[in-house]
Amino acid sequence: MNAKMQLSLFAIGLSFMFRFNTAQADTADHDGPADLESEAKRIVQQFVGELKPTLQKAMSEGGPAVAIEVCSQRAPAIAQQLSEKTDWQVSRVSLQPRNRNTAMPDAWEREQLKEFDHRQAAGEQPANIHVAQQVGTTFRYMQAQGVEPLCLSCHGEKLAPAVEQALQLHYSGDTATGYRLGQVRGAISLQKPLSAE
Repeated sequence: MNAKMQLSLFAIGLSFMFRFNTAQADTADHDGPADLESEAKRIVQQFVGELKPTLQKAMSEGGPAVAIEVCSQRAPAIAQQLSEKTDWQVSRVSLQPRNRNTAMPDAWEREQLKEFDHRQAAGEQPANIHVAQQVGTTFRYMQAQGVEPLCLSCHGEKLAPAVEQALQLHYSGDTATGYRLGQVRGAISLQKPLSAE
């Protein structure tokens, strides 16, 4: 066998080994942290992609008071639907919750929300603030929700009387007001139990 043929066979062998090892790595990494984080991000996009247009439509058709009523019903329903459709528990949490039944953070979420506030105050944009972490036997992901112009009518520092009335009607004990543009007002929080090896 001449040197040229030996080199060609060697190159074929290397190519095969590379493809085999890459395939093994892809298989081994399936449902690894990177896969779980990507999956969580897709669910967050679905949540926002359904809720935001619904609120925009309610605002344009009936104003903030109608948007509050719609949000009080649709946001928990969307979270429930996504939780049922996926293997994840989906919720929204805040240090100043509007819905005390569904938006109260647990200890881990509370620490992440405090860290989100520090990161935003240091100049990071809320859209870029998230955390992905294995906590015990659960994979957890949180994406910050920033205050956008749309949010200020219902979450801002000065609220119209009709908005205050709607908040009293739909959210007893609301604390989710007083925000300024660009602040973190909460997060979409996901968690997924990890299967035992």
